[in-house]
Amino acid sequence: MNSASEPVSFAADALTLYGTAFASRVLLGTSRYPSLQSLADSIDAGRPGMVTVALRRQMNAQTAEAGFFDLLKARGVPLLPNTAGCQSVTEAVTTAHMAREIFETDWIKLELIGDDYTLQPDPIGLIEAAERLVKDGFKVLPYCTEDLVVGRRLLDVGCEALMPWGAPIGTGKGVVNPYGLRVLRERLPDVPLIVDAGLGVPSHACQVMEWGFDGVLLNTAVSQATHPPAMARAFAMAVEAGRDAYVAGPMAERDSAQASTPVVGMPFWHQDRH
Repeated sequence: MNSASEPVSFAADALTLYGTAFASRVLLGTSRYPSLQSLADSIDAGRPGMVTVALRRQMNAQTAEAGFFDLLKARGVPLLPNTAGCQSVTEAVTTAHMAREIFETDWIKLELIGDDYTLQPDPIGLIEAAERLVKDGFKVLPYCTEDLVVGRRLLDVGCEALMPWGAPIGTGKGVVNPYGLRVLRERLPDVPLIVDAGLGVPSHACQVMEWGFDGVLLNTAVSQATHPPAMARAFAMAVEAGRDAYVAGPMAERDSAQASTPVVGMPFWHQDRH
């Protein structure tokens, strides 16, 4: 543990995925902003390490507005294409290959939805798709639940990081299964874990960072806020604060009160009474 006189350097504490260090532990989605200007201002305010773009959805919606990709390119933030909306292994793999060709990157956030209501990932298909994409040279970041066994299988097929949800996509509920998520962190201490989906307010992000998670991915919590740029900045500060607290080493939780001011002996009036 570093002392107060030995601050943690960026190089020593950067978010590192597949051997690449990123300038921020916040990843930011680009969907459902009220305008391109709001998106641009949110990226500037949140200073994310990567921004995600859904090839299938963006091509049909937001990219119809001229300047979307120019905006992302101008900000110089690394792109993380994703396979949002895919519901089969073949569909996800094909979309990933299309994204690599269009965006000229091997990075892919792998989403493979198994349930239309909860938008929960299909664990069986996810593992199969991840294995195929890793063999094809992709740097795969799989969107999964907090299931430890599924997480291990994804690592077994070559994934070097996991993106477990906090809650179903777009709910803003925060972490609905704290026990499961913390067990995942404890049992996979050396694996980069980025909490993706379900966070609603900055305190949710700060909490998971205090637990030792390596980053968060946000979209709806920012894009659907009343003032998205202000919320992006708030999340960035919360993530930084949570990481600093984790690195600093929180005090141990106790079940009983303990005076913070040290005392020597007991005052005479207490001795007389007791």
